[in-house]
Amino acid sequence: MSADPRTLGWLSRALAHEMRAVQQYLAQSVLARLWGDAALAAELRREAEEEMQHAARLMERLIELGVAPAAGSILPARLGRTPADLLAADRELEIDAVHLYREAAAHARRVRDSDSAALLEALLEEERRHVEEIDQLLSGGKP
Repeated sequence: MSADPRTLGWLSRALAHEMRAVQQYLAQSVLARLWGDAALAAELRREAEEEMQHAARLMERLIELGVAPAAGSILPARLGRTPADLLAADRELEIDAVHLYREAAAHARRVRDSDSAALLEALLEEERRHVEEIDQLLSGGKP
C-alpha cells in the first residue's frame, strides 16, 4: 500500500510522542513509589500502559503502510518535586499530544486516508480525556 509521505511523518511523530509519554509516566511512577505514594505510582503506571497501547496502535498502522516504526530520539522524562509538579508536566505533554493529533488527523482527512484519520481522531479524543482528568486532579478532584 502506498501512503502519503507526510501522513507517514505524522504517524512517526505521533509514535515518538507516545514513546516519550510512556517513558515519562513510567519514570514518574518510579519516583512516586520512592516517595511512598503507592496510589499515585499505580495511577502513573496505568497511564504508561495506556500510552504504550497508543504506541502499539500507531506501530500497527505504520506496519500496515509498509513502514518500519521508529520513534527517533526521545526527550528526557519531566519529573518534579511534588505530585502537582508531575501533573503539570503531564498536562503539558498531553496538550502537546492534542495539538499533534488534531493537525495529523486534519492532514490525513485532506489526503483521504480514512484509516489513518480514524486512528488519529480516536487518539485525539483519548488525549483530550487525559487533559480533562489531569485538570480535575490539579483542581483537587478525582478523575
